[in-house]
Amino acid sequence: MTLTSKWLVPLLFLVVGCGEASSVVAVFDETGVIVGSEALTAWVADEPSKRQQGLMGIEELPNGIEGMLFIYSSPSSRSFHMLDTLMPLDIWWFDAAGVLIGSTEMEPCLSEPCTSYRSPGPVQWALETPLGVKNFDQGAVLSTIDSD
Repeated sequence: MTLTSKWLVPLLFLVVGCGEASSVVAVFDETGVIVGSEALTAWVADEPSKRQQGLMGIEELPNGIEGMLFIYSSPSSRSFHMLDTLMPLDIWWFDAAGVLIGSTEMEPCLSEPCTSYRSPGPVQWALETPLGVKNFDQGAVLSTIDSD
């Protein structure tokens, strides 16, 4: 499976911490994704800093963006938390072959300690979408849309 970025999307948002607002600029690549037969557009978190940032501080996704795709170089058990994430999310877990092996509903957490959401097995991709917006079938296959 190859990942082709369509273009860079700058994202400017405020992250609130310790009672003071500070500006953070995050830039995510954007890609088309297909899960089963459903196509969507997602931001890409394929580097440690982008995976760590994720959707923290985002109140809602902008028009045209339907989620965030986390990409790892190899399959492994993964754990996510929702610290400073402002909207509830579904996370969809995909194994090394891109097969959906499970999903988890995740709730915002504004202060420690936060719940840790663990993958049901080794995964190479995770897709976050706003809670309840998507309903992918177990076993659906993830692929990306090449823009060539």
